[in-house]
Amino acid sequence: MAGQFELFTDAESRIRFRLVAKDGSVLAVSTPFEDKRAAADAIRAVRECAGTGLIKEVRSSPWAGSSQNSGSPSPAHRRHRHAPAV
Repeated sequence: MAGQFELFTDAESRIRFRLVAKDGSVLAVSTPFEDKRAAADAIRAVRECAGTGLIKEVRSSPWAGSSQNSGSPSPAHRRHRHAPAV
């Protein structure tokens, strides 16, 4: 069995979802949604994006807390395409 998405209501009575691995560990928890339909739409979006999404490291400045991203990938990143998940 693959992982699964679980819809749940958090402590503040807001609808969220979490992605749970086959072994039961929680891999991701969503932001809150207005209703179950909005959460289900977000799950569909995650499913579409997750299989092809690239990994991007974002570093924060220890002094300002802002992202230090030049906006374009380095030449090494442009040369190598990612391998699809199996």
